[in-house]
Amino acid sequence: MGAAAVRLDGNTLLLGDGVSVRFVRTLRLPESGTHPLPPGLGEFPVRRVEDFAATVPPEWRARGGVLVPMYLREAMWLRFGCVEPAALQVGVGKVCAVSGRPWSGTLARDPQNYVVLPRQPWLDGINSGRGTVRQFVAVPLGLGATVEGQVTGEESWGGVQLQAFALDRPAREAWRAEQAERTRRARAAAPFAPGGFGGPGGPLGGSAMPPAPGGPAAPAAAPFGAPAGAAAPQRAAAMGIGAGGTMRQEVYRDERPLSDWASAPAGRVFVHLVTPPQWRRITGEEPPPSPVDRDAYTRAGLPWYDYDDASAADLPPAGPLSGVKPVGEWLGDDHAPWTPPAPGQVLPLGDAAPPGTPVGDGDW
Repeated sequence: MGAAAVRLDGNTLLLGDGVSVRFVRTLRLPESGTHPLPPGLGEFPVRRVEDFAATVPPEWRARGGVLVPMYLREAMWLRFGCVEPAALQVGVGKVCAVSGRPWSGTLARDPQNYVVLPRQPWLDGINSGRGTVRQFVAVPLGLGATVEGQVTGEESWGGVQLQAFALDRPAREAWRAEQAERTRRARAAAPFAPGGFGGPGGPLGGSAMPPAPGGPAAPAAAPFGAPAGAAAPQRAAAMGIGAGGTMRQEVYRDERPLSDWASAPAGRVFVHLVTPPQWRRITGEEPPPSPVDRDAYTRAGLPWYDYDDASAADLPPAGPLSGVKPVGEWLGDDHAPWTPPAPGQVLPLGDAAPPGTPVGDGDW
């Protein structure tokens, strides 16, 4: 275990000097068919484990990291941002969401076990198909429904794991020189043009996803520390990530040589998924509202999205993830109504924050 530099700014995780990750609520897709990208409906609240050391389960306290509340079978996607290029590993129950291999402390290329920022603006699920992913969906441990359970045969970890790597010094200096020259040429060509490199919507502006229309606001942060009268720590009612519906999304191939990346991570964090009752007991806060009804959303004419980067190459589907079954195999059929979006509802899509409070790492 290393002393990873991870901070929390509001609901945004900051790994290292410039990688940001946000956890976004979204509509859960049907488990049959292939669908466009669902919308963002507000951010999940994020809290540090050590701020609730008196009420979190002991094994969570040992792992450190942060807490995120999710309803059973609720879906989410991860929104990324960066100041400079970065490689980010994403694990679900310590199974790589990109390669399907066991979690590793180092980057690998064959198969690739990370996403490349800023080229990958978000990730909605596991890399289980060609040009598609299976949606991240919260399920309890113990049923065998998680990606972890199906790939490894055990459910020991749950949650989500993140680890960021920066460019090594020569590659970083070369990149900075390239950006400086690009900026100089742009200013010479249009000296009075507004904006600049790295602004919102620019090459390093993070996700191109617009603000969610009518999404629920995240609850205000509670004071640090255990709430007054909180119950003593209980055994963890752990949750993990299962596979939901399929959507059109590519996981992009890294065009850099592996040697361009630093050998040691700039930051890593364990994200514990908490049920709403457990969230209330641990933090003293009310959990977010229940998930939005997707049929009502679509019938209201609100947008879905389609994103394509023609200059990037998609990774092949990860073998261990290709056979992962949807959570409905364990939790029953999805009987929620489904109204497909009309063609006009699918819209094409073409920040790093200052450091906040440090997040402690632990043994995992």
